Amino acid sequence: MQKDQIIILENRGLISITGEDSKEYLQNIITNDINKVSKSSSIFAALFSPQGKYLFDFFVIKNDEGYLLDCDGDSVKDLANNLSKYKIRSKVEIKDLSSNYVVGIMNIENFKIIQKELGKEVSTFKYRESPIFIDPRDNDLGARIISPLEKLYLTIKKLNLKIVGNKSYVEKAFLKGIPVEGLINLKEKLFGLEINFEKLNAIDFKKGCYVGQENTARMKLKNKIRRQLMSIKSEKNLKIGDEIKFNDSVVGRILIDKPYPFALIKLFDPEFSVFKDRNLKINNNNVEIIS
Repeated sequence: MQKDQIIILENRGLISITGEDSKEYLQNIITNDINKVSKSSSIFAALFSPQGKYLFDFFVIKNDEGYLLDCDGDSVKDLANNLSKYKIRSKVEIKDLSSNYVVGIMNIENFKIIQKELGKEVSTFKYRESPIFIDPRDNDLGARIISPLEKLYLTIKKLNLKIVGNKSYVEKAFLKGIPVEGLINLKEKLFGLEINFEKLNAIDFKKGCYVGQENTARMKLKNKIRRQLMSIKSEKNLKIGDEIKFNDSVVGRILIDKPYPFALIKLFDPEFSVFKDRNLKINNNNVEIIS
């Protein structure tokens, strides 16, 4: 994505968490530390099952009323329902705002220009009343702006940007081993640490308890991460469930298929270093581990 370009993501959801208990409520259930979130700082976080399995991931942004969760559009209703299960007596209100807002992605260089113009030296701030923040997973994935569509069009016009498709964004994430499409296929299939969530700044190991914390902390402490989600390249179409083989050993399985496939890859038995750059096959077709 060039400096003068912007991507409007077509399949994102937005959930608001408001109420006097909203901060404590989120702190008790999400993987990252809500105390890091302010009007000048946003985070990437997740909601796990009690066993520590992946359910949902999202960005958490502070606004005047409470918090916004920028999440996968295919999972927004399911996420809202799961969040509601943990309300108990908490004074919080959970609303789906997806129909009122869109998410745009702009080049990090353009973000820095706006940052300089406004005299801001923070990673999150408001621009034309819309929150804009650097992607906490990786700066190379640009900055995200959350805005009503009509207002975003006016911002795009003011900044003289061109709307382009999301291919460059999805491809860059893929090359870095970060899935941004097909996330629903990962649900309850693997542990959070197996999706590189520590590397992506989604887990805070110093905060208090959260849902799935016990297993996650144990895996970290005892270094029991035996599989990792990785991006896969193949000249042939792949299907979910396809087995990746090294010689006669199954070393991985496809969890997300086209157009940018990801597989859960073994790290031991055999050792990952033995086969990572070797001849891997799916149904006798060559495949390559990218990241």
